[in-house]
Amino acid sequence: MPLNSYNMNAAAMATGGYMDSNEILGVTNSCNPVQTMSVTPAGFMAAHKVNLYELQLQIKHTLKEFGACGNALKLLVQNYSYMLNSTVSPNAEVAFKCLIEEKATIVITVRSSFMYYESLYEMVSHELKNWRRQQAFAGNGAPFNEGALDDIQRCFEMLETFVAHLLAAIKELMRVRLVSEEPELTHLHEQIQLSQENLVYSAFIVDKQPTQVIKKHTRFAASVRWLIGSTLGIHNNPPTVQCIIMSEKQARTFVTRGAQLDNSLAGQSSGEIQNCSSTMEYQQNNHVFSAIFSNMQLMSIKRPEKKGNESVMDEKFALLFYATTTVNNSHQIRVWTLSLPVVVIVHVNQEPQSWATITWDNAFAEMVRDPFVTTDRVSWAQLSVALNTKFASSTQRSLTPDNLDLIYEKLQRKEYITWNQFCKEPMPGRSFTFWEWFSAIMKLTKEHMLNMWKAGCIMGFINKAKAEDDLKRSPVGTFLIRFSDSELGGVTIAYVNEKRLVTMLAPWTAHDFQVLNLADRIRDLNFLRWVYPVDRSAQCSILDRDTAFGEFFSKRQELSSGYKKTFLHVQVYNGNSDNASTSGTPPHVPTHDGMQIGNGDFGIADFDSMTKRNRISARRTPSWHRYHGSGS
Repeated sequence: MPLNSYNMNAAAMATGGYMDSNEILGVTNSCNPVQTMSVTPAGFMAAHKVNLYELQLQIKHTLKEFGACGNALKLLVQNYSYMLNSTVSPNAEVAFKCLIEEKATIVITVRSSFMYYESLYEMVSHELKNWRRQQAFAGNGAPFNEGALDDIQRCFEMLETFVAHLLAAIKELMRVRLVSEEPELTHLHEQIQLSQENLVYSAFIVDKQPTQVIKKHTRFAASVRWLIGSTLGIHNNPPTVQCIIMSEKQARTFVTRGAQLDNSLAGQSSGEIQNCSSTMEYQQNNHVFSAIFSNMQLMSIKRPEKKGNESVMDEKFALLFYATTTVNNSHQIRVWTLSLPVVVIVHVNQEPQSWATITWDNAFAEMVRDPFVTTDRVSWAQLSVALNTKFASSTQRSLTPDNLDLIYEKLQRKEYITWNQFCKEPMPGRSFTFWEWFSAIMKLTKEHMLNMWKAGCIMGFINKAKAEDDLKRSPVGTFLIRFSDSELGGVTIAYVNEKRLVTMLAPWTAHDFQVLNLADRIRDLNFLRWVYPVDRSAQCSILDRDTAFGEFFSKRQELSSGYKKTFLHVQVYNGNSDNASTSGTPPHVPTHDGMQIGNGDFGIADFDSMTKRNRISARRTPSWHRYHGSGS
């Protein structure tokens, strides 16, 4: 009867010999095919596309073929025992030569099988590295097939069975001592043993990453998983996993030392983490062997010495998870793995710049690197993908080519964008960086305009000149909503007034929307009648305002208690409280010669350049908001 595929190695060790090939192949293939890759295993396989399901089939086929080698080895051991126990015979020399030839043939088979194992391991290892790279992309919001890890684990488990059989075979061959010394066999044994250790070490990973911006005294979670499942029997005496935090320099030094852990590792932490240990648990239903850290909290942090003008928001740390356990009741091993880089903050206002550090690292780090080296410049093609991924994940609608073109303009249309241009240097004519501008827009959209953005009601990324050019041939009352160039996290409305002038309202921010949301502000301004189409390439016609925004208007209902409800009503303020507009249409602002566009038929009343002091004054003027109804 076939054995459970997750206990194959334990069964082999218990019997002390080889498993029948039918038992080896007792694997349920319930995995789903995943994204393919092109790999050329060294010397054995022609270049072709494979996926994890095909890899499992290859490993199973190899195990089946190796079963014949196991039978030959059993026969060799039997003949060797017979020769040792038999009396001297005339055919002894011939029998001895036959044994040498049989052993040499089996050694060649084991060596070839081991080389093939190495090629299979390289493919599985590549898939795991790719999965971990996709995990980093997911930190920026990219789609992520977490379930592929189950398929990778099946490959690891079968490879562990394979290498265990190779190791058992080489040990049996070393017992058949036909010559005094066999250095090649000893060397092969060491190679196979080292490969088994590498397999076990590389199978220990962080499957659930911690939040990558960690605030002191704030709870966070993570988990680690050992992809060997139950194959080594470690789950019968599960180890306790410890967690410490390391600076970038510490992590780099540690990685160069390899897997050599010392007993003082806990004292090398760069901070104090509460609830930093967890015992691994094996789940029989899905064969997951993991340790969950559900309630960690960073209590203190020791900062490394700063480099140049580096701020605390640029400093990268990582969580190191490690455990010590015993394999086969005799061999002690110690495993470790690092999380993705994290930034530690103490105040919420440090969060935006910290996410710039993490976003850049997640998007542009190499698959294999020293912690946590990243390039200091990338092409616009690379950055545009990262920005679109981040924005779409946060707001649930991707950026259009026109949106990206405006963003490219903000970065001065350079082919390559440096880290400093991305988040360190102020944009031309502004006091804030590109990332501060972009992240503030993303935050405002997510928190106050999400459904309207998803519905395509907000154009957003369009500059002032382009907005004016698009609107100047549109009917009176046509408007669009754009993100402000001058106000962080600001949104403004450009519209065609009754004089056919393109007018810009002073930007609204999150503070304004906490008082009255965007849709209700648009409803109150009766001169806003038609919504300019967001997707100009689709040749859509303008939409009626109430059709586009009606579902987002708040319901203003009478109170059942007999009271009349009061509510705020937005009006445009012209700077003179005695002449404030009460009809909802702003008074005409005379056009200056320097503010004409096109052939001079349209003037521009530019409220976007209003000083902050005037905007605050306008917000405090009673005539700017009008109350309807009365209360008693």
